[in-house]
Amino acid sequence: MGNIVAIVGRPNVGKSTLFNRLVQRREAIVDALSGVTRDRHYGKTDWNGHEFSVIDTGGYVLGSDDVFEAEIDKQVELAIDESDAILFMVDVETGVTGMDEDVSKLLRKVKKPVFLVVNKVDNSKRAQDAVEFYNLGLGDYHTIASINGSGTGDLLDALVEALPEEMQFEDSELPRFAVVGRPNAGKSSFINSLIGEERYIVTDIAGTTRDAIDTKYNRFGFEFNLVDTAGIRRKAKVKEDLEFYSVMRSVRAIENSDVCLLVVDAQRGFDGQVQNIFWLAQRNNKGIVILINKWDLVEKETQTIKGFQTYIKKHIEPFTDVPIIFISAMTKQRIFKAIETAVGVYKNRSKRIKTSQLNDDLLPIIQRTPPPALKGKYVKIKYVMQLPTPQPQFAFFCNLPQYVKEPYKRFLENKLRSIYDFCGVPINIFMRKK
Repeated sequence: MGNIVAIVGRPNVGKSTLFNRLVQRREAIVDALSGVTRDRHYGKTDWNGHEFSVIDTGGYVLGSDDVFEAEIDKQVELAIDESDAILFMVDVETGVTGMDEDVSKLLRKVKKPVFLVVNKVDNSKRAQDAVEFYNLGLGDYHTIASINGSGTGDLLDALVEALPEEMQFEDSELPRFAVVGRPNAGKSSFINSLIGEERYIVTDIAGTTRDAIDTKYNRFGFEFNLVDTAGIRRKAKVKEDLEFYSVMRSVRAIENSDVCLLVVDAQRGFDGQVQNIFWLAQRNNKGIVILINKWDLVEKETQTIKGFQTYIKKHIEPFTDVPIIFISAMTKQRIFKAIETAVGVYKNRSKRIKTSQLNDDLLPIIQRTPPPALKGKYVKIKYVMQLPTPQPQFAFFCNLPQYVKEPYKRFLENKLRSIYDFCGVPINIFMRKK
């Protein structure tokens, strides 16, 4: 289970710069995926072989720079609740501000590792100025200049050292299906209908279920763990934080699952927040099934199933090979079909194709439609194999890997999908020098 590190602090202290520095370095290694930048506030990084997720809380403030302290406090509380370690950023140019003092008041009570990070320290005078941050009562601080990265290495060494040991799941061999989606889309009702007992009390207030709950479930002779992420702890101000909460919660659940059942409220449609959760699952290479819930409440004249599907596929391009099922958790319509589909997607995700078969099937296609030549050079793909990873990744060995561009990789991906069923599963394609 991955650790989550949150970056907090007032606007303009350089949170995003640090965030981008942490996440980009990693993105560069992992073959930049298309669509990676869609969701700027969440990313994975690793340092010395420790992988963790970084969340930049700053991005979630609505409004301008004169945003109220209440907003910042709220984000800090969220970070305290949801993350395993906190990077609290301050700015040496402005020195200690009232807002910094407020934040440190909240952080002083925290049992988790908190790192005070003084940014924009790029000369010795500023290093001396940083001393005043001892006044925040958080003990030692780390000085960095996030713009050029100086000091970040030492900070990350200390951070990785302090992260808690990863939790291991018992029953880890059982597939894990996470039920994710926006607050109030009907995640708990869906789970209740499946399990057939009111294990959670579902009311109409968004965010009434407590924590992510695992339920062992057996259906169609197939056993799996059902992870409910409706889990949002009740806070008095639950209203405003909900979206941010649901994203943070989804991050955890998605990272720890094999297949994500994305529950969408048919009346609200496939909006930006839902798309964020979709891309989160896609970027983590999880199997995905989209469940359109409350379909029984939609005026059928205005919204046909076909139209709705087309609309969704347009918004999830280029990864459109995803099952979309119209359900009603209330009337139990098609909820077992949803699980059956998820089982299918799980099997697709763990599918292994023999190297000999891959080459027999794909090389003739590649010969007929080779990659376009670049600068008069021809790319020859000689050999293909599936990599031994938990999700489908394929390596194509060729003479000039750098010349193979995105469109051709997509062409190969579509061929893989049409020959072998990978419905609901992201596929990664790597070009390697033979």
